[in-house]
Amino acid sequence: MTPPEPSSVLLVDDHDLIRQGLARAFERHPDFVVAGQAASVSEGLRMADTFAPTVVVTDVRLPDGTGLDLVRTLRQDDEVIGLVVLTMYAGDEQLFAALQAGASAFVAKDAPADDVVAAARHSVVAPRSFTSAEFANAMRRKMTPSGPQLSPREVEVLELLAQGLGVSAVSRKLYVSESTAKTHISKIYEKLGAANRAQAIMHAIRAGLLADEFSPHV
Repeated sequence: MTPPEPSSVLLVDDHDLIRQGLARAFERHPDFVVAGQAASVSEGLRMADTFAPTVVVTDVRLPDGTGLDLVRTLRQDDEVIGLVVLTMYAGDEQLFAALQAGASAFVAKDAPADDVVAAARHSVVAPRSFTSAEFANAMRRKMTPSGPQLSPREVEVLELLAQGLGVSAVSRKLYVSESTAKTHISKIYEKLGAANRAQAIMHAIRAGLLADEFSPHV
């Protein structure tokens, strides 16, 4: 039985040592062949057009743009090309930017070379299915609310304060004692790091706890 043709890889990085290291890593695996190497976005686009690689592995930081520009352009032209993004700065923002650009995989540069090869294999089989070792944790962080957390009752009190109501009016509106209303207000100030009503409302707007429409009442 004739073995399948190896998948061709284009390596894009402005550091020659990194390209050579990646080339050696891929050359150790018979299912890959390095079709070419590029050091910039423009060169990467030219080589992708010339060699029509199965997979492009690109750094994020390049002299004439970013690897995400390269990924975005290649993805617009080809739905099945594998696109692996490498970066020294593997934060959540970069990860989600790679996902939105159309990347198949996202790998930190300090990861083992075999992780890059594994990401390339994934991109050959499922180019539009994004993978990253940190993807699950990044999604968890994205879905977990950040900033001050107010209880539903505290949000009610905050909105009434933003409408210009005082302690007595808040207590009547919510059918609670003035002492309870004061306690809620005190907790709101503490959670928002505010010293007064105006600060509390402005901090709440910045944190997304209040709509901008409440700002005129400050």
